[in-house]
Amino acid sequence: MFVPLHDGVPMRNLKAPYATYALIVVCVLGYLLILADPDILPADWAIAGLGVIPGVLFGSYTLPEGLPLVPEPATLLTSLFLHVSFLHLAGNMLFLWVFGDNVEDAMGHGRFILFFLLCGTAAGLAHAFAVPGSDRPLVGASGAVSGVVAAYLILHPRVRLWGLFFARIPLRLRAYWAIGFWLAFQLFQALTATDDSVGWYAHIGGFAAGAVLVVMLRRRDQPLLGIADEPRETRDA
Repeated sequence: MFVPLHDGVPMRNLKAPYATYALIVVCVLGYLLILADPDILPADWAIAGLGVIPGVLFGSYTLPEGLPLVPEPATLLTSLFLHVSFLHLAGNMLFLWVFGDNVEDAMGHGRFILFFLLCGTAAGLAHAFAVPGSDRPLVGASGAVSGVVAAYLILHPRVRLWGLFFARIPLRLRAYWAIGFWLAFQLFQALTATDDSVGWYAHIGGFAAGAVLVVMLRRRDQPLLGIADEPRETRDA
């Protein structure tokens, strides 16, 4: 797995990626909510009440009285801001931090938030259709972040990313190689995984949505595929 650390692509339209910052803050607050006083809101209660449960969404499974905490369709959104562990949160926020600013720059603050929520919704639906009878809650921003990754690939495929390969080996790769490897890993896991503890289809669904939505929600003057957008890079002799 390639862990991105930096891309070096400057922002051209916005002073700062305020929407990206806001989404990160909300996700952190959502994680802290789970860590809060269990007498007020137990973690398992919050996850079951705010996460996407395919069986509940499709009516084949019923939760105990008092759950879910919001209408079932709304869990497609509330689930995005809950994470079950610090590593789960940190991984998603790292990807959002590295890729989100340039995608937000290509769309604007409001459209980027809409984009994030739509990708997350598509991810939740993809997971639900893949395992329609599951009673396990799906939480996390992974699907929405996958959409951000897809949008970045469409916008800046030739950019060189600094990161760690297998979280250990420092490498600098073109975005299409790094993200292509990441996508291949998601597809492999989706096809071979024997349980639904990780929402691999959510990642794929979010990625597919992001690849389509970036074309629709980008600024009119924002080029795709890096055309007339990336700085020239010198070649070593």
